[in-house]
Amino acid sequence: MSDLTQQIATLFLAQKQDWKLARDNYAALANVQTRYFKEDGKNTVLQFNPERIRSSAAKIDNASLNARPCFFCHRPEEQKSILYNDTFEILLNPYPIFQNHLTIPLRRHEKQQIGPYYKEMLDLASDLSGYAIFYNGPKCGASAPDHMHFQAGNVLAFPLVRNSREASKALVWQGKHSALSVLSGDSPVVLQFVSTDKGEVASAFEKVYNLMPVKPGEYEPMMNILTWMEGKTWVSCIFPRKELRPSCYYAEGEANILISPATVEMSGLFVVPLEKDFEKVTYVDLKKIWKEVSIAETEKNEIILKIKEKI
Repeated sequence: MSDLTQQIATLFLAQKQDWKLARDNYAALANVQTRYFKEDGKNTVLQFNPERIRSSAAKIDNASLNARPCFFCHRPEEQKSILYNDTFEILLNPYPIFQNHLTIPLRRHEKQQIGPYYKEMLDLASDLSGYAIFYNGPKCGASAPDHMHFQAGNVLAFPLVRNSREASKALVWQGKHSALSVLSGDSPVVLQFVSTDKGEVASAFEKVYNLMPVKPGEYEPMMNILTWMEGKTWVSCIFPRKELRPSCYYAEGEANILISPATVEMSGLFVVPLEKDFEKVTYVDLKKIWKEVSIAETEKNEIILKIKEKI
């Protein structure tokens, strides 16, 4: 066990002992209910987790953000941290989806933006054994888009991690030590980097990042990212997005489903805070949600064409 892994294990034990909110919410995970869907071989998971209502219903418009203090600059006194390099720190997430759920904020107040920090995401994936690192874009599920941060959870809790080796793939770009492919299937559009060279894949990511469209008035392409290690190989999945939330989120009456997709949902683990949704959601509903928030086939093909021409 590495020194950092031991520090994180110690942090979890101490926080669950000394911080009532964390202790209660992690204990509640034992009673979280899950459903699986036979239509896709039980590879997609639905989790009923009432405490996640704060994230699912978070208001991220400018007025709401300006009206509240930053979650990471103004933390509860009980919330402790571990310093990670000179830039980030590691916290226990008090509203967990996983038994080991970390939040990793920047140590200074800066807007959510992956561009300058993708290398740090790769470092985290290699340093945090047993974890997958994920990034929610400012309009793609981040409940604190005003402060740059990553999250991390048990690597095997993400269905995509378990299934990516067997997924059908089409090669888009090949480097000396890296490859970029597009995954196929019922899941949303996924661009997947596989690499044994951090510098090469970081350079390739920067080029792809700069080729992706940015909506008027925004500063970053809409995306979620999930990164993990397989041996000494980095695997990094990019989910290009076109919408923050699906139509069912805004629907009224029986048509309403309170799902606000972030990286976890794009990776196949859907979290619902309301029991009514847990009981009624079908696999067809989830496929529709993926389709509505992910980029369309034509947009995917345009991005792939640009990548093949310019990288």
